[in-house]
Parts: sequence; C-alpha cells; structure tokens
Amino acid sequence: MEARDEQLILSVVDRDPELKRLHEEHLQLERQLAQLNHKGFLNAEEEVERKRLQKVKLAGKDRMMEILSRYR
Repeated sequence: MEARDEQLILSVVDRDPELKRLHEEHLQLERQLAQLNHKGFLNAEEEVERKRLQKVKLAGKDRMMEILSRYR
C-alpha cells in the first residue's frame, strides 16, 4: 500500500468503523503472510492457505480503496 494511502487511512480510521476493521484485518493478514513467506518450503496445505490469505487481503484492500475514494 502506498504511503499516501496509509496516511489517509490513519487520518480517517477513527471516523469509519468499516475502514478501521478492514485496516486491522489487512495488517493481520500481512503478518500471517510474512510468517508463511519466511518459511523456506511450504507444504501443500500451507500453500493453499497462503493463496487464500492473499485473496482475502486483496479483496479487503479493494474495499479499503473504495472507502478511501469517498475521502479524497
């Protein structure tokens, strides 16, 4: 996410509960993906989970961008 978007999120997150929830979820998903990506090798189950987390994260980011467009 761009620094400009991150700054905008932080400036309006207290006024928008959905944006706050999505941002917290986004950060949690980033941490989970970082843990999986840190492993040298992923078994099939871990690879499926990594793909699922990426999809959820992307969908959440898309929704955050929709919300941010109202504040721009």
